[in-house]
Amino acid sequence: MAHAYTPGLQVTARTRYRAHRQLPIDGEVLVRVGDRVQAQDIVARTELPGNVYPLNLANQLALSPADVRSALLKREGESIAQGEVLARTKGIFGMFKSEYAARTDGRIESVSGVTGQVIIRGAPIPVEVRAYLTGDVVEVLPGSGCVIEADAVFVQGIFGIGGEAYGTIRIAANDPQQRVTPDLITADMQGQIVVGGARVTQEAVRQAISVGVAAIVTGGIDDHDLREILGYDLGVAITGSEQIGVTLVMTEGFGDIAMAARTHRLLREHAGQAAAANGATQIRAGVMRPEVVIPLAPTNGPTAAGAAGVFAAPLELGAPVRIIRDPWFGVLGKVTGLPPEPRVLASGSKARVLEVLSATGERLIVPRANVEIIGE
Repeated sequence: MAHAYTPGLQVTARTRYRAHRQLPIDGEVLVRVGDRVQAQDIVARTELPGNVYPLNLANQLALSPADVRSALLKREGESIAQGEVLARTKGIFGMFKSEYAARTDGRIESVSGVTGQVIIRGAPIPVEVRAYLTGDVVEVLPGSGCVIEADAVFVQGIFGIGGEAYGTIRIAANDPQQRVTPDLITADMQGQIVVGGARVTQEAVRQAISVGVAAIVTGGIDDHDLREILGYDLGVAITGSEQIGVTLVMTEGFGDIAMAARTHRLLREHAGQAAAANGATQIRAGVMRPEVVIPLAPTNGPTAAGAAGVFAAPLELGAPVRIIRDPWFGVLGKVTGLPPEPRVLASGSKARVLEVLSATGERLIVPRANVEIIGE
């Protein structure tokens, strides 16, 4: 018989996690296959070309473009320091000379005798890639990066902001229903990944930034609070590059919504352990979800297949699901029925539906497109 598949998020106590660590351009890989690396070890590095600073020196010194090259005190390819004299005119009878001092450090990349323009290239920008995962290097991508593997606790969220963060797991809310308020964020949480419960308030996020918290992982956030924290409306393409001083991972979504009890319990069981978190989220093509990864000691027991991104699982009786549309947004439950025939919805349209038994015991009829499976 045919099977229906639906995307879902993984929340698993042990999986074989693979971290692909790659440079944006070719560079130097610092590890070899078989190396054991720590999460914050640098495994590859390169340099991006510096910024380009065009300078119309003909205008600056009132010269003809053809005379610019003879006025330069530096040649193409030579370095220049900020404040250093870059060019000087001959003046009149050796007097009334004009000078131009460089306004930035860099290297003279080109000089045009046609336009009188000088191109200064800024200093190269170093780029370093960290391991992200404490584990073993299983593959080296020459000139590009590597692949690292380890058994790990793996928790995916719905939405996040901010890049990679590292720290030990710290429980701020002992109840998944508890909001994260400023009084829960203390000075000794500096550099830690703080686990909350329900909605995190704007004030709590600002307190976390001032304390130096590495990341906050909690159930939800109000969209108005998020806009105030960022200072702008967030687009729908991709997040992860925000520089607000803390990474945020929302496990359930927007609003006053509690973290799933199972997720909270799993994180609570690993309090005090080193972890990595990443708020990068992409909801269009090439879906990415924010995540928390807690490396585990190797074991001889069975381990789930490698975790990577959003998975697709069969929609079948007993499957754990989360409803991702109103009016039951965020409700968790299990599939108890899969009627084969489409039904007429309140909107008047027809769709295939399923029956969900919620955690509170309520039976709900939901369009199949409105749920996602929670990975075990």
